[in-house]
Amino acid sequence: MNSALAALIGLSISIILIIKKFSPVYSLILGAVVGGLLAGWGLETTVAEMITGVKEITPAIVRIIAAGVLTGMLVKTGAATTIAKSIINALGQKYIYLALALSAMVLTAMGVFVDVAVITIAPIAIITGCRLRLSKFKLLLAMIGGGKCGNIISPNPNTIIAAENFDAPLSSVMGAGIIPALIGLAVTVFIIVPLMPKGDLMEGGKEYDDNEKLPSLWVSLIGPIVTILLLALRPIAGIVIDPMIALPVGGIIGIITTGNWKNMTTCLSYGLEKMSGIAILLVGTGTLAGVIKASAIKDVLVNMLAGWSNGGTFMAPISGALMSAATASTTAGATIASASFADAIMAAGVTAVWGAAMINAGATVLDHLPHGSFFHATGGSMSMSVKERLKLIPYETLVGFILASCSVIAYMFIG
Repeated sequence: MNSALAALIGLSISIILIIKKFSPVYSLILGAVVGGLLAGWGLETTVAEMITGVKEITPAIVRIIAAGVLTGMLVKTGAATTIAKSIINALGQKYIYLALALSAMVLTAMGVFVDVAVITIAPIAIITGCRLRLSKFKLLLAMIGGGKCGNIISPNPNTIIAAENFDAPLSSVMGAGIIPALIGLAVTVFIIVPLMPKGDLMEGGKEYDDNEKLPSLWVSLIGPIVTILLLALRPIAGIVIDPMIALPVGGIIGIITTGNWKNMTTCLSYGLEKMSGIAILLVGTGTLAGVIKASAIKDVLVNMLAGWSNGGTFMAPISGALMSAATASTTAGATIASASFADAIMAAGVTAVWGAAMINAGATVLDHLPHGSFFHATGGSMSMSVKERLKLIPYETLVGFILASCSVIAYMFIG
């Protein structure tokens, strides 16, 4: 059997198993095995390609685990809540959708996972929504849209691994997403949210506890600022500080400056727990990425786009979108796409930084499908049923499409 078709069958099996609530990690590994065997490689060669795929993303996995220190600091010290409340209080109830979207964008851009950012902000959104009788569909879309915008400029796993697979500086990949992220935020808040149906309006609820002990805004920002400055030394001064150092250093400084040094173990444990799940998922993802990369599937995609003007450019966001749809995960989608297509994308003339940035943006297009955890975690944060949550998918997809499109346009003009 043609290796491209075999790889697609293996990928399809993984998708079906994930949809059926089978373990995503084992689903991906099984899909990789089936794909390799159907390609006629034999068990030994199939396993070798799977291991090669895991080896290639191991450096990124180490960096992702290190990033858990910053994540743990932001969430467990209350810094993330402080930042979100400060933005919402500053913009006021009149601009609540902008406030929620901007809060999610800032938190995610600082290294908080999108679902964790939404869960952190959701209590404030619920109370405000009940007080003003707002639509919970619009409230959740504002948070999700802002989170997606922040995710393409963040030191989160998806950005780290895309940069790693393209051998591009993380700070440069983050910087390449700034213009698309800002446009995406504006479109989400001022066009998509106002035009979507209101649905049922919220009412009742309880007041938020403003007496909760939280660090000040400036103290909360110190850790993320240190991280960003350390990463920025490479493009600014030519001093290379690896994310494996910059992310935990910023996190530890944040823990100390917020006065939580006695709770450092708690912060580190939380961050490690969050990153461990991603790291394990990436092992399964790496096995499938190894099989896909070794197959002819990238050649099929190259041939499909050969007649297009700038076909190589479109390969990046399209592969990111397809793989995010397959896995319902930004991280897994960016991993498989960048590991499988990085060489072909750069061979088409796309620079490493923009190839990683466009794959990263493309991975936001369909990462919210129901067979992934993001769909359920965000819906649960606003007490939505599955039927209610499904109604948001077209609007989330539109936000991701705008981010991917703006990334391509930005590359064409300034890349």
